[in-house]
Amino acid sequence: MDDRSFEAAQRFLLAAKNFWTTDLYRQLRAEYSAAARAADVTPRSVGDVADLIEDLTSYQYFAWLERHLQRLKYAGQYGLARYYGERRTELSGKLATADDSMLELDPKLALPAYYTRVDIHQHPGGVWSDEVAGYVYERGARTTTPLLGASHGDLHTRFTDLIAEAGEPHRVLDMACGFGKSTLPFALKFPSAQVHGFDLAAPCLRLAARTAKEAGATNVRFSQRDAAATNLPDASYDLVTSTMLLHETPAEPLQRVFAEAFRLLEPGGRMVHLDFYRFADAFARFMHYGHGRRNNEPFMQPLAELDLPKLLDGIGFQEVRIEPFSEAPGVDPANTSAWRFPWTVISATKPL
Repeated sequence: MDDRSFEAAQRFLLAAKNFWTTDLYRQLRAEYSAAARAADVTPRSVGDVADLIEDLTSYQYFAWLERHLQRLKYAGQYGLARYYGERRTELSGKLATADDSMLELDPKLALPAYYTRVDIHQHPGGVWSDEVAGYVYERGARTTTPLLGASHGDLHTRFTDLIAEAGEPHRVLDMACGFGKSTLPFALKFPSAQVHGFDLAAPCLRLAARTAKEAGATNVRFSQRDAAATNLPDASYDLVTSTMLLHETPAEPLQRVFAEAFRLLEPGGRMVHLDFYRFADAFARFMHYGHGRRNNEPFMQPLAELDLPKLLDGIGFQEVRIEPFSEAPGVDPANTSAWRFPWTVISATKPL
């Protein structure tokens, strides 16, 4: 596949997704509101919303388009998996230039069954099974949030800046760092800090190390570990963070992830996660649950239904805060005029 055809196809899919995010979403929301008025009801639960919306043609089209735009993005004739697979030799050579001093892989690490049995995001084979999967994931992430457009990286910069408001950390752990898009902003923002990113997926970690080397970040390293059982020493970090890890983890291992974060923090250390948890209303919750099903993310709904304050309090955390997050300047978390993820910052501290 030539570059020009690939780029044109991906731009078309992004344009279609922008239509889905804005025009189609607004039409659906208007028809849903009209249906609620006609029925003289105020929907208060996901079931209430489903009763009003599931028979609407606009909803069926919205759901179909969401599912198949994502499928075509990854697995279509001009999809990411095919494009990068055809460039395997070239890309493997680039990955070989990763700085070994930044990278520690564990080929004997047993990957959890929940992680390997689902092609999350509809990414064929997942992010772990193919040597070029890191490149596929990196390109796919650029259009995950179409409202951000070309400034997708701004989300991670804003999250890092938010954490910096409470003071500069010295030892940072980024759980489930993927290809390093959430880790590198910490390394660049805090050049005197030691930053450690880990993930289950070796292909992503190889790309993360190469990208960090290209960016000139010398204070970061990456390793292949499980967030629920890191085998790292107690009290090793004053900041433990993650971006979009929680909603990709089932409830039982997620409790172990939080407990592991608590163990790894020094007394007084902070845990801060960016994920999806707070919802403007029942309609937003219904749409989020549907997104989880259509995008092969089965743990989105279980996370949304967890009592996180109670869970974190039971582990021993203090100062638990759950707050909405604006992923880009001018984006109001309460604005329902376009589809968006329910970005939420979940933070807590370990007692002194």
